[in-house]
Amino acid sequence: MVKTNPAWRALRAEGKTANLPEEKTETAKPRIGVLAIQGDYDAHASALQDVGAEPVLVRKPEQLKGLDGLIIPGGESTTFLKFLERDGFLESLRAFAAGAPTFGTCAGCILLATKVLHPPQPSLGILDATVERNAYGRQIDSSIEETATKLGPDFDTGPLETVYIRAPRIQQVGKGVSVLAERDGFPVLVRQGHLLAATFHPELSTDRRVHRYFVNMVGEARDSTPHSAPESIHKPHRKS
Repeated sequence: MVKTNPAWRALRAEGKTANLPEEKTETAKPRIGVLAIQGDYDAHASALQDVGAEPVLVRKPEQLKGLDGLIIPGGESTTFLKFLERDGFLESLRAFAAGAPTFGTCAGCILLATKVLHPPQPSLGILDATVERNAYGRQIDSSIEETATKLGPDFDTGPLETVYIRAPRIQQVGKGVSVLAERDGFPVLVRQGHLLAATFHPELSTDRRVHRYFVNMVGEARDSTPHSAPESIHKPHRKS
């Protein structure tokens, strides 16, 4: 959205702006929600601020309204599901993520996938990928790696710091999914159109390239087609 000065517009309409300097326009920051149920959502919010976005903590389905994008952070995916199954939140989230830029990290990556293993569980089913839970071990097996990326010339300026905590593994992706980074031959960062997913925690690194990449995705989507939230987002189903 571009903001302009009303007085300047009025003068322009009257043809009186010939001797006035060209008005400077201001583009509103993208409003990106962070699902604030569990996980380090505050760290994601700080990262979004660092790269020029306006973070919005989301705890209710109606708070999805008016957002340009959404981050689903790490945590425990089964706990996520139990909370999201209340008041139609899961369906509202599925409707939003099906059409608006959405970034899932760790547990968020699991929730986006079409197939989940070890053990199988329900998901949003919109990212064409098979994801295995806790594939890199327990909390004690957490690690920090240096990873090459394929984000593009504006982002591939050196190895990316990737933090793994009880991380899932992307076992397989569909033809429409681009692999942007790998670890031991398995994808750790992937993109499918307006969806981005990582098995690591970019919010725990000072390297903001992945968040900046996602904000660029949001900006491109907003510029091409203004997002109009589906009706199910505004009116979550409630059990009688």
